[in-house]
Parts: sequence; C-alpha cells; structure tokens
Amino acid sequence: MMRKFKFHFYFHFLSVCLCVYPLSLPAEEATKLRSRVTDTSGTLSPNFILEMERKLATYEKDTSNQIAILMINTLSGRPIEDFALEVAETTKLGQKDKDNGVLLLIAKDDRELRIEVGYGLEGVLTDVLCNRIINREITPHFKSADYEQGIQQGIESIIGGIGGTYTVPPPKDYSYLGPLAFFGELDGGGENIPWLFRLGASLFVVFVLGIFTYAAATTPYVGWFLYFFLFPFWSLFPIALHGVDIGVAVFLTYVIGIGLIKIYLLITPSGRKWMKKYGASVGGSGSSRSGSSWSSGRSSGGFSGGGGSFGGGGSSGSW
Repeated sequence: MMRKFKFHFYFHFLSVCLCVYPLSLPAEEATKLRSRVTDTSGTLSPNFILEMERKLATYEKDTSNQIAILMINTLSGRPIEDFALEVAETTKLGQKDKDNGVLLLIAKDDRELRIEVGYGLEGVLTDVLCNRIINREITPHFKSADYEQGIQQGIESIIGGIGGTYTVPPPKDYSYLGPLAFFGELDGGGENIPWLFRLGASLFVVFVLGIFTYAAATTPYVGWFLYFFLFPFWSLFPIALHGVDIGVAVFLTYVIGIGLIKIYLLITPSGRKWMKKYGASVGGSGSSRSGSSWSSGRSSGGFSGGGGSFGGGGSSGSW
C-alpha cells in the first residue's frame, strides 16, 4: 500500500514538473537574442526580418552602434523595464568601450514596448526623444496592427536620433500671450485630436458648463463665487480640445463676457428689473434665495554584442 502511494506521488510530481517546464522555458529563452531581429511571436514576415537584419548589420558596420529588435508574445507579468534591461545586459549589446547598444523590445499581447539605450548613447538618444519616437512613430502603426511599418519607422527614427537628424522640436513660444503665457504649459496638442471627437466633446462641455455659467451670470451673490469657480474649467477644457490659442480666446470671452453681464444686471435699472422678474427662475435673488439647485551572457543563436552596458536609459510605451 505504501509503495503504491509513493508511486502515485512521484508520478503526479513528475507530471507537474513536465507541465511547468515548457512554460518557464520560453521566458528564459526570450532574454536571448538569436540575431539582430528576433521574433518569437511569429508576427513578422521572413522577408521583413531579412531586410531589417541587413539594414542593422550595415548600420553597425558603418557606425559600430549595435541596434537589435526583440518581439515576444508576453512579458508574463514582468515589468518591461526590467525585462528589456535583462535582455540588453544578457546579450551585451554595443561595444565594450563605447556602450553604444540599443534594444527595441515589443511585447505584442501585452501591447507594451520599450527602447532600451546603452550608456554611451543616452546623451543623444534621450528619454524624451525615445518617448517621442514611441508615441509619434511606432504606436500609431501598432494600433492598426501594422507592426512591420511601426518597427521600420521606429528604427529609422532611432538611427536619425543618434545621427542628429531626428530631434525633439523646441517648445512653442507663447510670450505673445503676455500674462497668460503660462497657459502654454497646458498645451497637450489638442489640435491633433480628430475633429469629430473634438466637436462632440466641445458640445458636451458647452452644454454642461453652460448650465453653471447661466447660473453664475444671473445669480446675485452665489453667482460671483460660481463666476470665479468656473475660471479653470473654461480654460482647461478648451485648451485640451483645441490648443492654446483657441483655448485662451474662449477663456477671455468667458471672463469678459460674463463679467460685463453681471455688472449690467447689478448696476443698471433694466438689469435689476430683469433680475427681479426672472431671478427666481434660476434659484431666487437677494435674501429670498434660501436654497440652490445644485445642493549578462551569450546568445544561443550565435548573435552577441560587443560588451556594452546599460543603466536603464530609454523610454516605455503602450498602444
């Protein structure tokens, strides 16, 4: 009986080990590059891999900079920063005396990617530049499942960034706005948002803010609080949707327009008459208002780096 129990125990134990081992093997092998372009997800075509392999080999021969691409299915829950650094250090991308290696890592199923940069290239391939390459050149293609175009565009931008032909444009100068120039820091490129989305969002914002703006304009006392309370809303939303110039114009229209309306209703006989007649319809006026309506190693396939090292420089993104 005891022997039978031991047999079943070892049998089940061995079965579990055999099931777990294949699952752990890809994660281990994924940290090793078989070539300059390694695709373990089966996404890239052989012709594209061959073309990129030749391109990167020629670039390495001409500059000694070593760029590699790794595309996998999943990170298995690991942070992409840790995984990319392990791959780069395991392969030792770049030359030992120059640390001039770059890794483009793509986790297809996780929809994450990262550009890992060696010490020697961090001065030209900065985190800001890598972030721009990811957001502007790569992920727009990845969102439409055009991975080859996104990778090609990303590699060309990385090479351009190292060579100085691909740069981050200087920040816009908003000094012409005078004391309102600080609004330039809120510019998120709203003018690049699809116009149909901007139109729908603008109508929604105008409808919601319009209700409170009407109350701010026609309510005697609480209205002044609402008037100033709505300042950030009439600036942030228009700037986010339409850019700084239009946003500032909308903000000034609100400040000046609603301010003049409130003064007119407060000091002119016709304004006070209107308030007396219609003020109650928006919550009352004066004292009658009592309430409110808003209560490191070698690769397995022969490819290896030249001994370069990395320190975590680069940028990550998703799509």
